[in-house]
Amino acid sequence: MANLFPLGKRGAMKRNMTADEMDAPLTPHLRRDHFALLYAGMLVAAAGNTALQSVMPAIGRQLQMNDVWVAIAYTWSAVLWVVLAPYWARQSDRRGRKPLALLGIGGFIVSMTLCGLVLAFGLAGLLSGAVTFAVFAVVRGIYGALGSATPSAVQAYVASRTSRAERSGALSTLASSFGLGTIIGPALAPLLVLPFVGLSGPVFAFAIIGALVFAAIWFLLPNDTASNEGRGAAMSYPSLSSPPTGASVIAATAASTCEGGVRLHWRDPRIFPWLLAGVVAGHAQAATLTPLGFLVIDRLGLPPVEAQPLIGIVMMAGASATLVAQWGLIPRLGLSPKSLILWGCALAAAGLAIDAWATDLYGLTMGFALASLGFGFVRPGFTAGASLSVGQSGQGAVAGMITAANGLAYIVAPGLGVWLYGKWEPLPYLAAGALTLWLLAWSWRRLTPSIPAESASPD
Repeated sequence: MANLFPLGKRGAMKRNMTADEMDAPLTPHLRRDHFALLYAGMLVAAAGNTALQSVMPAIGRQLQMNDVWVAIAYTWSAVLWVVLAPYWARQSDRRGRKPLALLGIGGFIVSMTLCGLVLAFGLAGLLSGAVTFAVFAVVRGIYGALGSATPSAVQAYVASRTSRAERSGALSTLASSFGLGTIIGPALAPLLVLPFVGLSGPVFAFAIIGALVFAAIWFLLPNDTASNEGRGAAMSYPSLSSPPTGASVIAATAASTCEGGVRLHWRDPRIFPWLLAGVVAGHAQAATLTPLGFLVIDRLGLPPVEAQPLIGIVMMAGASATLVAQWGLIPRLGLSPKSLILWGCALAAAGLAIDAWATDLYGLTMGFALASLGFGFVRPGFTAGASLSVGQSGQGAVAGMITAANGLAYIVAPGLGVWLYGKWEPLPYLAAGALTLWLLAWSWRRLTPSIPAESASPD
């Protein structure tokens, strides 16, 4: 796994650091402890979000809600994130980075606290299932509306305190927090199902952790009075179905190093095939992730509370496979963007076929991990392909389109996947597998080879 905190140009960190070393600058304008605070702010939000994502199927079953409404209630937050993320990215450049970072973390804390209360009341029988999920969707929207302020503000804070040579590495390391959070969240969620609050325990726990991080940033992080300009970029919603791709790193780096940019259109023939590949793959992945918790409960025949640790195991395996692909395999294999998409589609289709028919924990885990490994190839593939299709002046615009393409999958695919699951359990996995095979055949004919992708920076 990549080092969490880079040290100067080498990107390494000593295991045992003295107090003086902690105060030493990471770059001429950024100290290690300040970088750690920024990293923690993004990590806790990603971990808390995916922890909530892992417990929602079990909560829905406990409250005897239709599975489709569970998906709709949760994904509403993601839609707000997609819509408002570009706005907060612009505001972070105008209103200051620390205040916007705190705004996003504050939104996370308030949303998680209210979500925990609503879910706890519902699980205790004080609210009906319908009322619980209706109110949950509203208060969860607080995070979707405000949470996207943190990534762009934090990126801009780091970009303003790093040289051009250091910027990409620092931003990539910072953005890896989202990927790491997708492992930590599902891993900790089963341990936080506590006696008095039950399945809502992980929600309260991450709200408390978020409050501690908020206080640390408030008191310990200096205001952004750096000598260098830096800009942030919108980042994809933190979710197991939206793993790191490098888009926000490309955008933040381009915005911080270029005087200007060019306007691009989605139908631009240079980038449209790559964006289409990303949209199709994103829909296939989102449509199969959302019903995953229900699949584990039903295939193993367990009560929701007993199934929760096993849901966490399956989701953690998928998140780990994604990071193995993007942090380990891709930098070493040196495949071209087109090859990444072709191999990724083949692996994803195989994994989805396994999940469609698996009847035990081993099969479900292996199938989801294999599918996640494949999607972990596809996303950096389409990101790198689109980026390499334009010059330096167009990098910011392309990165914005990549982020939007990732976000499109949250609008329809989650609810559609759960609806298909209600019709027939294997159906969303078979349909998504067929879609990835179509994408493989289409990409073989339509995508043009380009230089190796090398290391796709985490998003």
